[in-house]
Parts: sequence; structure tokens; C-alpha cells
Amino acid sequence: MSALARSLLLLVVIALVAIAPTRSRAQTDPLSSLASTNYDEIRRGVEALAVSGDPRSASIIAALQDGRLFVRPDKALFIKGDSGFVAADTGVSASDVTADALRPVRVNNAVRRAIDSALGSLRLFSPEPATRSIAAEAVFKARDASAVPALDRALAQEKDPAVARVMRQARAAAVLTTLDAREADRIAAIRILRERGDIDARSMLASLSGQPPAVATAAASAIAAIDRNLRLWEFAQDAYYGLSLGSVLLLAAIGLAITFGVMGVINMAHGELVMLGAYTTYVVQETIRGHWPGLFGASLFIAVPLAFLVAGLAGMAIERGLIRFLYGRPLETLLATFGLSLLLQQAVRSIFGASNRQVGTPDWMSGAMQLGGLTLTYNRLTIIVFALVVLFALMAALRYTPLGLRMRAVTQNRRMAAAMGIRTPWIDALTFGLGSGVAGMAGVALSQIDNVSPNLGQGYIIDSFMVVVFGGVGNLWGTALGALTLGVTNKFLEPIAGAVLGKIVVLCLLILFIQRRPRGMFPLKGRAVEA
Repeated sequence: MSALARSLLLLVVIALVAIAPTRSRAQTDPLSSLASTNYDEIRRGVEALAVSGDPRSASIIAALQDGRLFVRPDKALFIKGDSGFVAADTGVSASDVTADALRPVRVNNAVRRAIDSALGSLRLFSPEPATRSIAAEAVFKARDASAVPALDRALAQEKDPAVARVMRQARAAAVLTTLDAREADRIAAIRILRERGDIDARSMLASLSGQPPAVATAAASAIAAIDRNLRLWEFAQDAYYGLSLGSVLLLAAIGLAITFGVMGVINMAHGELVMLGAYTTYVVQETIRGHWPGLFGASLFIAVPLAFLVAGLAGMAIERGLIRFLYGRPLETLLATFGLSLLLQQAVRSIFGASNRQVGTPDWMSGAMQLGGLTLTYNRLTIIVFALVVLFALMAALRYTPLGLRMRAVTQNRRMAAAMGIRTPWIDALTFGLGSGVAGMAGVALSQIDNVSPNLGQGYIIDSFMVVVFGGVGNLWGTALGALTLGVTNKFLEPIAGAVLGKIVVLCLLILFIQRRPRGMFPLKGRAVEA
């Protein structure tokens, strides 16, 4: 070897010896990596800091994510806070540091992904179970193989079974993206995702490619099992939506079951009585917002009795001023109440305007709860419970109150009831007012799921008549069963035939049913039958 070659070799060795400590420091000191101008070095620093166990790791990485991490020319890092800068490594205030002497640590997309993954891993050790669960779910969706060590440490100390289950699922997702994972570990991870059984687990299993035959077979079997599970949950979700729609129809139709089913009056203005209840809710909420905002959570409890009174008094006025002159003349009653519905709509437009009015949802009715793969929204669940309460309260009133006794007496035999001293004209007015008041309460519920506008009632009047006729004219049990049946049938037909065609199919089936049973499922003797 020539003297020149030996000299060059010696220089290379000296350079490597000089560089080696610097690289070692960069590899062992994550903060030095964060102070670099190289994005790959910053990314590696974030990853190293996440597994370093440093108690300040989360605050440093969060500051980097928010653009509050700065570096000085001597590679010292500082975090910008509300009251100035603090040293990143100690958290001690640095009052002598100014922004002019610092530059921000820059990030790119690769660094941002590393930050998201690192924060997810660090939050696995939060003292709050909810935070740990959210962090594990974030790791699950990120499928980050580098989070496996942190997940193992978190699982070793996790005491909450629900959080531990989410962590195991996150670890399974991470294992499936680990290139050197053993076949047995992959199959065990697939088994965990199969138990999870949601759409995220299915899409993760479906995205696997290039797996050994045993792993591919396990993944295919898990996907088939998840598909079956998802179909069952979808069926349950459709049933819940059907019950929700049925409860809405029940609320809209239960008042009509009295005015039409018991009294035999074809009231085409019934939808407008529902509308009055919705606008009563709007007025109550606007009054509360302007004078007692702290009572907004109780606004619906205040609106329900007021809507009953407003719609009930309007119904009594309609019966005394119009309907009582048209008993026994169904065609004239239909035409008169149809004209009345137009008058009520125009009156509301003149007072409140033609545009939709905003009705707020209290906090206790907002959000949803998850039951397996079933999502139960609180507003729909509240309406289902409210519809059942109204149904049972109305049945109790008809059965156990003096007004209910007189109503049933007039319905069964009007002349005998009059001979026994019952003032049948006032019973007619109170009965019509009761049915109208229930329609007003239905408007309170509908204001939470539909637009409050002058046309609100028009969307429910036809369905209400269908429910009453299908269930049996005048029978409240039949009305309830008819509403739930039509609601569930509609929801199961919509995915197959579409919303419009589904309603047409339901109407055709109802016509065929009425051909066989003209008086509905549960016929009840009343004035229409007596006549």
C-alpha cells in the first residue's frame, strides 16, 4: 500500500471516530434530534422521545404539534407558553430568552404522522380511563407497528377491563402491520379483530395481502364471521329506526284516533293542530332564551302542557264553531276542515313567517349511546318513551276518569247517555279538545326531529289516517300496533325499494288488508258503526 493510500485511510478512520460520538449522541438524545433541521432526524427524535419514558415527553411533542417548540442556535429547545418560554428538558422558566433568538422547529407530513402516533402512545398512560381508551382507539386506527412496545407496557399495568380490551385490539392491529411478526401472533391478532366485529376490523382484515396461507385462511374466516355479525346489527338498527318512526306516527295519530276513531269526524286540520304544538315549543324556547336561559334544559317539560292547552283550546273552538253543525255529514266535514287547515297555515305564516323556525334540543337529548353495533340516539329514544307515556296516560284517562266514562257512554249510545243526564254537546267539545291536545303534544316531540314550519302537519296527516284505519277505528291499542307495524315495515322496505316506492308498497298492502278487514285489526264499536 502506497504512502498516499495509507494517509487517506488514516484520514477516513479519524473522521469516523470524530463523527461516531455525534451520531451516538443523536441516537441517544431525542432532544438533539428535534433540534435538527433534517425532517427524518426530527421524526426519529419524536419516535425516540415517545418511548423514552421522559415525563415531559407528552408536553414537548404536543408543543411541536401546536408549533410552540423553538430551538436556539446552541440546540437548546424551548416551549412557548402564555407567560413566555420554558426550557423543554426541565420545564424551568427561561425569562432571558426572546423570540428573536429562536427559530421554530418545522414539521412535514411524515413528522406529523409520527407526532400523532407518539401522542397516541403517550396517552396510553394517562390517569383517566377515558383518555387511555381514546388513545388506544387512535392507535388501532393508525395501525402503527412502533406502538407495540408502549401498548405492551400499558397492558401490563391496565386495571380497567374495557380499556384493556381496546388496547388488545390496538395491539392486534399493530401486529398485523409488523413485517417480522410471527405467523402465530398474526393469527392471534386476527382472532382478536374477529371478536371486535365492526366495520373497522373488517376493513383492516380485508386490506391484508401477501400473508401465509394459514393467516389468509384465518382472515377470510374472520371476515365472513364479521359480515354475519354486521348484518345482524344492521337488522337491529333498522328495527330501532322502525320503532322510532312508529312512535312518531303514534304521536301524530293517537289524537286522531279520538277525533276520527271515537267521534267519527274526518278532521283534515289535525296536522295543523300538531303544527300549533310545535310552534308553542318554539315560543316557549324563545321566551326562555330571552328571560331565563338557565331553564332551557327544562323547556320541553314546560312546552308539553302548554302545547296541550293551546291545541286543546283550539280544538274545542273548532268543534263548537264548526264541527257541531256538520255531524253526520262526513263529506262536508272533510271539506270544511280542509279549508280550516289552509286558514291555520296562512295564519301561522302571517305571525311567524314562512321560513323554518329553530327549535333547540336540550343537552340531555343530544348525542347517542352505543350498544354493541347499535347506535341509539337520545332524541329518538326519548320520543319512543314519550309516545308510550302518552298512550298509557290517555288509556288511563279514558278508562278511569269521569270524562272518560262519559265519553265511552256517548260513543256507545248517544241517546241513552243524554237520557241519563250527560250533556252530550259538552262531551263532544271536550272529546275533540282532548284529541287536539294530544296532537299538540305530538308537535312538541316532532319539533325535535323535523322542521318547524307552517307545512309541518301536512307530512303526517295521511300517515295518521292510515294508522288509525289499519289499527282499528277508535281502538288505541290498535292505533299503537298499527303505527309500529307501519313504521317498521317502512324502514325495512326503504333499503330495498327506496323511500317513495316503499311508501307505495306499504299503501298497496294496506289497501289489500282493508279489503279483507274493512274495520282494521282491532275494530271498536262507535258512532260511525252505530250509524
